[in-house]
Amino acid sequence: MTHAKSALRGNDDKRSVPEAVVNILRQRFSGRVETGAEHCRQHANTVTWLGNEAPDVVVFADALGDVCDLMQIAAEHRVPVIAFGGGTSLEGQVNAPHGGISLDLSRMNRIVAVHEGDLDATVEAGVTRVQLNTYLRDTGLFFPVDPGADTATLGGMAATRASGTNAMRYGTIRDNVVSLTAVLADGRIVKTGGRARKSAAGYDLTHLMIGTEGTLGIITEMTVRLYGIPEQSVVATYAFSSVAGAAEATMLAMQMGGLGLARIELLDSLQMEAINSYSKMDFELAPTLFVEFHGTTAAVKEQVAVFHDIACEAGGYNFKQAEREEERRKLWKARHDAFWATKAAWPGRLSLATDVCVPISRLAECIAETEADIKRLGLVSPIVGHVGDGNFHATPVIDPDNRQERAALEEMLDRLAARAIAMEGTCTGEHGIGQGKIRYLEKEFGAEGVAMMRSIKQALDPDGILNPGKVFA
Repeated sequence: MTHAKSALRGNDDKRSVPEAVVNILRQRFSGRVETGAEHCRQHANTVTWLGNEAPDVVVFADALGDVCDLMQIAAEHRVPVIAFGGGTSLEGQVNAPHGGISLDLSRMNRIVAVHEGDLDATVEAGVTRVQLNTYLRDTGLFFPVDPGADTATLGGMAATRASGTNAMRYGTIRDNVVSLTAVLADGRIVKTGGRARKSAAGYDLTHLMIGTEGTLGIITEMTVRLYGIPEQSVVATYAFSSVAGAAEATMLAMQMGGLGLARIELLDSLQMEAINSYSKMDFELAPTLFVEFHGTTAAVKEQVAVFHDIACEAGGYNFKQAEREEERRKLWKARHDAFWATKAAWPGRLSLATDVCVPISRLAECIAETEADIKRLGLVSPIVGHVGDGNFHATPVIDPDNRQERAALEEMLDRLAARAIAMEGTCTGEHGIGQGKIRYLEKEFGAEGVAMMRSIKQALDPDGILNPGKVFA
């Protein structure tokens, strides 16, 4: 299978860390250097379909100075460095195809400052969304970007340009990072701005670093936007006779200005069956929308009523509503566990999580054509998505030893990416390129666009030591 082969590290291609460099690391980072096989394996891809390509050594950073010193050592000896946060990436971003050092930033988890009046917080890269929101609990504020993985770090989320279920109201991580600090390939520190909400000074270095997957620098600290906890939150669910009907309801709601929607998630009938089993729910086995409204009590009541009419007009039925926090948490927990529910429903098979994003007006068409491909190719692939911004995920499951299924999967993935790009969308809405989607980058940006990216990479990392083998072939 081409995708899997592209992720395998050949013995001749591995750039091992010399023992002399390991000794230097042990002297500088006493007690924070690991070379054991299991430690290294845990610091490479373990979540989805790409093979595990372990680094040669793992170093744990405690502070900014550690990252600077490590990068200086790596630059001097031309050793690859792969930044590691929570290890939740889905396109092989934390793999080490050329060996090297995995730089674990999870211990850099200090909340540096919270500025309640300015609605922002400065945090180290290893802070997680759950940790930050727990810290903020008594302030009436929260950080909204929710990719679904509680262990995902904010540094990793910024590096992969993560999104999640709240994106349609609060934006993605890209919209919520005010400024950041990063360490470059030679150990220099770059700060991309202050805490002002806007700036017209020079190039936008903050957004240059976001989404680069650790290939231009190591993000160590960020200032992020915070929001007031809404007065009222309500979750509603609707079943539909078809995915197209659910997509139509989403499009109609968005055309009315979003109706105060914080989240709107689509799960097809196959995914609902898996969720019922895994999360012990009793949903109808039909395409289903999970919808959450934020606002004042009066506004939410009105928004729910308007959306109810839209959903019913598009074929929605079996309306259910949850207002108590415990009920809402249970529903979103089931949604966030969709990938694990799929793995549990088809044990012993290989699961692949892939995503695309298209203009909302093309969403129903894109999903319908994807469903037709899945059926024609004889594959099993639940569909779930953050449909409020046109982003959806397919999770095909195959027997990795079955050549016919591997070939069918290959065709499905290629057609899905090509379809999204042809519809003026993207081959990935939030998973990133990593190793798994390198082949689609030029189709999306053209040769000149990719050449420009390579020029930036060459300027900032001339020896190619920052996360090599990612984004570009």
